[in-house]
Amino acid sequence: MLNTLTNIFAKNGDSVGIEINTQKINIAQIVKQGQQYKLMKNVSADIPEGVFEEGQIVDSLILSELIKDTLKANKISATKVFTAVPMREAIIRVIPVPAELDEAELKDMVMVHEAGMYLPYPREEVDLDYVKLGYFMDEDGIEKVNVLLVATKKEVTDLYTEVFEQAQLKLSVLEINSFALIRTIREQLRQFGSKEAVVLVDLEFDSTEIAIVVEGVPQFSRTVPIGTYQMYTAFSQAMSLPATGSAEMLYDIDILSSRDSTGVDSSQIESGKAALIKILGELSDELSRSINFYINQSEDLEIVQLLLAGPGAGIRQLDEFFTQKLNLPTIKVDPIATLGLDINEDIASDSRPGLGIVLGLGMRDL
Repeated sequence: MLNTLTNIFAKNGDSVGIEINTQKINIAQIVKQGQQYKLMKNVSADIPEGVFEEGQIVDSLILSELIKDTLKANKISATKVFTAVPMREAIIRVIPVPAELDEAELKDMVMVHEAGMYLPYPREEVDLDYVKLGYFMDEDGIEKVNVLLVATKKEVTDLYTEVFEQAQLKLSVLEINSFALIRTIREQLRQFGSKEAVVLVDLEFDSTEIAIVVEGVPQFSRTVPIGTYQMYTAFSQAMSLPATGSAEMLYDIDILSSRDSTGVDSSQIESGKAALIKILGELSDELSRSINFYINQSEDLEIVQLLLAGPGAGIRQLDEFFTQKLNLPTIKVDPIATLGLDINEDIASDSRPGLGIVLGLGMRDL
């Protein structure tokens, strides 16, 4: 069992990344060939009903069998498996501590004393890990070091460990999905300075995870209960379509123009589009609140860009929509291009933003 989140910041060797969300499991296996990275395997499998309830795993055995069967069917084997828990299951804090502490003193201060100040539940109920970041001088001229503290409840880490044990796989690293996503776009983030913050928006099936990132480190995080499920539900109800349809239908709509590829009557599509834009407007309002909250507590920082990731980022013109709504330059993440991956088969542009987490997990060992 993983009794702690030990080594979530360490590097390892031959591996496979497995992303678990409420809708699918995504699997990526990447190898390094010289200076080039090659995507050897990129597969997904739909998760059956009843495995998740209200965003939580309630049937670990079925999930384990699905992982095992998908790996076997696609002839994927690996000695190490990397996966991640949703950001909403984690506490992420940047803590300044005195720079003169040695490693033992630092561990004691962070894991015992400081952790107790930031955790909403008893210390014995959580797994913790930390990593030192940069040194700085505080306003009193005292040298300090920022420490990134990450915590999840033991019941969460134990559950994910159980899933992979039942699948007869060794789970090498359990991290936070936003860390995997940041790993995917780390070269993209390096263009920004220490006073420039980026808003990373991961639009998933039943929620959107927001992280404000400075120098590759999440400084603020929040989960909003708006995802592609809520978007498609509003869209389908307005058009009297079956609620069981696929949210991928949203990829066929240009939300800021009259074009679409759905083949549906134009008056109907406009009704559906209006309902979709209403939900996106609500999400935009939540993003604005998060940005303003962070900026009001942060001195000398500027929000310079919004990056869209996750399956919901495949919606056409969504980057233009948020640029207009938030007055903030917005672009969609293309992890294939960002990582310079060599791929065997072309991957559609509207599918690429949804690969950010799994590819970051696949890159964990390289």
